[in-house]
Amino acid sequence: LLSEIPHLKEDIKKIKEEVEKIVKNVNKLSHEVKLSKLKELAPYLLEKKKKVKQEFSLPPLEDVKDKVVTAFPPEPSGYPHLGHAKSALINYMYAKQYDGKFVLRFEDTNPKLAQKEFYDAQLEGLKWLNISYDELYYISDTIEDMYKKAEELIKEGHLYACTCSKNIIRENRRISLECKCKKNPEDKNLKLWNAMLNKKYKKGKVVVRLKGNMDDANTVMRDPTMFRIIKSKHPRHEGKYIVWPSYDFAAAYSDGVEKITHRVRSKEFELRAPLQLKLQELMGFDKTVIIEQGRFNLEGVESSKRVIRDLNKKKKITGWDDPRLSTLVALKRRGFDIEGIKKFLLNTGLTKAEATYNWDALYSENRKIIDKKANRYFFVEKPKKIKIQNAPKLTAKIPMHPDFPERGNREIRTSSEFYIQDKLEKGENYRFIHLFNFNDNNFISVDSDEKLNAKLIHWLPAKADLIKVEVVMPDGSIKKGLAEESINNLNVDDVIQFQRFGFCRLDNKGSKFVFYYTHN
Repeated sequence: LLSEIPHLKEDIKKIKEEVEKIVKNVNKLSHEVKLSKLKELAPYLLEKKKKVKQEFSLPPLEDVKDKVVTAFPPEPSGYPHLGHAKSALINYMYAKQYDGKFVLRFEDTNPKLAQKEFYDAQLEGLKWLNISYDELYYISDTIEDMYKKAEELIKEGHLYACTCSKNIIRENRRISLECKCKKNPEDKNLKLWNAMLNKKYKKGKVVVRLKGNMDDANTVMRDPTMFRIIKSKHPRHEGKYIVWPSYDFAAAYSDGVEKITHRVRSKEFELRAPLQLKLQELMGFDKTVIIEQGRFNLEGVESSKRVIRDLNKKKKITGWDDPRLSTLVALKRRGFDIEGIKKFLLNTGLTKAEATYNWDALYSENRKIIDKKANRYFFVEKPKKIKIQNAPKLTAKIPMHPDFPERGNREIRTSSEFYIQDKLEKGENYRFIHLFNFNDNNFISVDSDEKLNAKLIHWLPAKADLIKVEVVMPDGSIKKGLAEESINNLNVDDVIQFQRFGFCRLDNKGSKFVFYYTHN
């Protein structure tokens, strides 16, 4: 309503009241009256349309000569999120589409950020996505080979050692001024390079730069740094190395050595593509075909690993699986099905256009998958006890799933006292789902009667064996209530639907059951 008539947002409170009043009135109508009104107002909504199954297909690759080799190169500096998942999925699908090879490569040349926990998280993420790699590489394991390649490029006059301060380098690049170190003779460059490798210099005292073009409109090409000193312990190599390649040098070298023919990656690296292709040319490698796609954004979600690390450090989130995040571990904990996630990601397409997607699109695809799998149960939030006069003692037989009778029923025995969360109004007729009708806390009848225009509400019998439940919501808040005793049969990780509440995943069983809310 608001998207179609935006100015209504100016008085949202009044609009909300009007909508609730209309909904209340419509709910009082019988099924026949509703159907009649719908035929009168919007008959097209009742038309049965033939569903056309649309299969996602990737656009053909350009410059395919020999065997296609694609790669997904995560930096082990955080947990994978939906953006990483899309990149991995597209590269993997291209390799399969062309009967090629898919490479997983850890870009772990920044020892300050690389952690074993993050290597493991990336591997677990791919496993959950059902993506298998043909080869696994760690860039840090090839660092001595990169040293040799760097020495070759120094001797060929393509790289030089620079002893200028960081501020001078930055300013010179800004104003397109050649550095005095660029005129160093080859023997001086090699001497400084070897001194770096032999740990004779402190951080920031010397770097190795590419002889680029200081007048290039693309500032990335203005004599960028290729190697620098970082004195931090590396999770795979401890303190063995202190000279580390830049992202561009390492990526260009690795793509070349691994013979990566095509790579789909985020558009945010678009300006770096000319530099990496130039480096591949200087190194004597075939150039990798780079395909940029628009950066993946999910509405209202922080995806920056740097920001998430900071939030985690400050205890502002509960971890990388905090329900407010779009990391794969967060979505897994909330109970999302991987097939729903993959369908959603593929539906976003392969385009360079920047786009921000809302959660509803993801919920929609995931609901198609889990609605069939999730059995139904009763949960009452903030339960209020009521007594129904003259209520018979009954045993309600409620289907585990309305569309799959073969799954059987669960039985709930009742007396005259119940827990509800709805607000009851005098003079209104109500019907407990799968039980009976009542009015003003007086029993009316067991059989459903459309003439009563009874409003459906859910319930629980007021008895001692109900189970205390907490549901962690997507915003991190917690909703508390009671659930039927049959949830005792659930296992951790089971995804169910609390009727008239939403889909949830069981996270922990004990004196209370803790669920994570998936979506409605």
